[in-house]
Amino acid sequence: MRRVAKFEKVSEERFVSDLTDAFPEYTKEQAKEIYLSLRLPERATKGSAGYDFYMPVPCDLKPGETVKIPTGVRVRMEEDWVLSLYPRSGLGFKYRLQLNNTVGIIDSDYYYSDNEGHIFAKLTNDSNEGKELSLNAGDGFMQGIFLPYGVTEDDDAQGIRNGGFGSTGN
Repeated sequence: MRRVAKFEKVSEERFVSDLTDAFPEYTKEQAKEIYLSLRLPERATKGSAGYDFYMPVPCDLKPGETVKIPTGVRVRMEEDWVLSLYPRSGLGFKYRLQLNNTVGIIDSDYYYSDNEGHIFAKLTNDSNEGKELSLNAGDGFMQGIFLPYGVTEDDDAQGIRNGGFGSTGN
């Protein structure tokens, strides 16, 4: 199996800032403690394609509710690869858990962004059966799959990323 990437934590400062922004009920001191317990994404089995991402904090989502999750994770990968993010299969099946952008795309140059390449997930419980979703800190909620990609013969993209979401279109 070809090894194309490495997961890392973002800096403690970056995580504390992003977590307390998304979850203002946590103090900076609590966010620092949470940072120490962050798990990097892992495959569950030898045959798994997806790397499970884990919740940094507990979260309850009623049907129709949305939450932004700062994972505390960044990824360095080879230039001709992309990380595609999806909800964990069981959560999608049981709760219609959705990523708000349907599939998250992490480009190789996102690692060098001003936000340290911090991977976020915006989740919505799209249950039409009235099911509330409870996720605990440490629960897997999303999976990432590395995929190679190609470019057209006449491609001459020269832009340089300097930001996060939507920055390549500016």
